[in-house]
Amino acid sequence: MKLYHFGTIFKLYPNIFTGDGVSDLIRISLNALLNFGDEILIPAPDYPLWTATVKFAGGKPVHYLCDEKADWQPDLNDLQKKITPKTKGIVIIPFNNPTGAIYNREILEQIVKIAQEHKLIVFSDEIYDKIIYEGESISIASLAEDVLFLTYNGLSKNYRLPGFRAGWLVISGNIAAAKDYIEGINLLCNMRLCSNAVGQIAIQTALGGYQSIYDLTKEGGRLRLQRDKGYELLSQIEGISCVKPNCGLYFFPKIDTEKFKIKNDEKFLLDFLREKHVLLVPGKGFNWPKPDHFRIVFLPHIEDLTDALTRLKDFMENYKQK
Repeated sequence: MKLYHFGTIFKLYPNIFTGDGVSDLIRISLNALLNFGDEILIPAPDYPLWTATVKFAGGKPVHYLCDEKADWQPDLNDLQKKITPKTKGIVIIPFNNPTGAIYNREILEQIVKIAQEHKLIVFSDEIYDKIIYEGESISIASLAEDVLFLTYNGLSKNYRLPGFRAGWLVISGNIAAAKDYIEGINLLCNMRLCSNAVGQIAIQTALGGYQSIYDLTKEGGRLRLQRDKGYELLSQIEGISCVKPNCGLYFFPKIDTEKFKIKNDEKFLLDFLREKHVLLVPGKGFNWPKPDHFRIVFLPHIEDLTDALTRLKDFMENYKQK
């Protein structure tokens, strides 16, 4: 692989942008696009920055459901029902936080067809595209040339460098129809002056160097072992079920709300925090519409993960929400 300094890359590939992490590039690209009331389709559950940034830019986030019974693949019927004349684009998180789903090729191809039919932009957040345990890594931008794709990635997850605040955005596909939009992105990038210079140096080293993430995700790798152990422990808790994640760093378990009389997921996790001193995130934080899910990070070493989930099991044995 031939390596280029990023200044050279920008001259060769002018539709690649660097930013202070993917979050920065999401903000810039949505602010360059949206007028007041424009709609963007976002998966539920989502990475909540997408919803917040659409609102910040004056747009309206419209959530389409992902189907837990189908391993958290997007519900395309629900997505299509929510397209209106104001819809400008579809956000996908194909290597998903918080569910750990990997969108399969058939689903991605159907999303491309929907985008073609309605002339929509596809925003693909692929920050976890190398943290894969089972499944195929497919970038949706590789599936068509007549759709405008914005693909986001960065150092924080695959390369375990969140503090470097370095990410990149690739604009591809139907670029000819997006001249004004790309000019707007350029303008906002220029107003920011410069993305993290040290981080840009790290990008070149990361992409061109040894991909150590695969040592962590392969059979016997630390992340895979933590995922497997965490899933085993969750499966032993009566009243909690979970789709085994194929990628990423998270579980998104489902609670039997009738068994535990749960009507408020925030209160449930606050009660758990107060009694067992373990902090988890409610599904509401990911724009999930029901109080029946929460997120667990399985980054802690097995000993710590075992301790936390043992506390959860103990807590659930006698819990009833009041």
